[in-house]
Amino acid sequence: MLAVVVVSQATGTALLLAVLPFVPGHITHAALVYGLLAGACGGIGIALLYHALSIGKMGVVSPITAVLAASLPVFVGIARGDRLSVWQIVGIVAALVAVVLISLSTEADGRIEFSTAGAREAVASGLVLGGFYIFLALAGKGSGLYPIAFSRVGSLSLLLLVALASRRTIIPAASTLPIVVLGGIIDMSANVLYVLAAYAGYLSIAAVLTSLYPASTVFLARFMLGERLSNMQKFGVGLALAGVALIAR
Repeated sequence: MLAVVVVSQATGTALLLAVLPFVPGHITHAALVYGLLAGACGGIGIALLYHALSIGKMGVVSPITAVLAASLPVFVGIARGDRLSVWQIVGIVAALVAVVLISLSTEADGRIEFSTAGAREAVASGLVLGGFYIFLALAGKGSGLYPIAFSRVGSLSLLLLVALASRRTIIPAASTLPIVVLGGIIDMSANVLYVLAAYAGYLSIAAVLTSLYPASTVFLARFMLGERLSNMQKFGVGLALAGVALIAR
């Protein structure tokens, strides 16, 4: 798993360096400091998430992590002066509830998964990943994409130190390399779009909309793996769309 994360992040970094000169922005002290902090949060948060998933159930871990990662930037954004309309507040609440419903999975007999295993790690992961969103946005619009570049320096350095300390390989199996590279490209594209969204609007809105990613995971599982959506997940998808519409008002 460590090899997958390192290679995917290295691939995304290469893509970022290719597009960096074409996006307005310059290196600032804030870009350096907040970028490195974001990178540390991203690396630690992902590591905690993977650990939580390895010892707990996805139906418990995923919603806890996603909601906390989205909620923390909402509070910070409001504290920084985000002036949300009543409809946008309702939309944010609807979107957060939707994240939980979409992420929940069921047992073979139809029962909803529930377990406390991994919950503590999921809470820690959500809070730390919320820091990732916040620090990237705090760097400021004038920094362009440089905060992401510095964040990757921070996260890759941390991951390489972990690999060195644990003497684990950072080379994934050859058969998985294409999908790992594709994952790195998609991951970096998502990070770039999030930063641009946070610069263009409110941190609170950008973080919540970004945290709706479980919806895409559910749809991919449906069409590529043949997994069926539960009624609760279908309702969550509808609620997510309604939340997005309210936020956009």
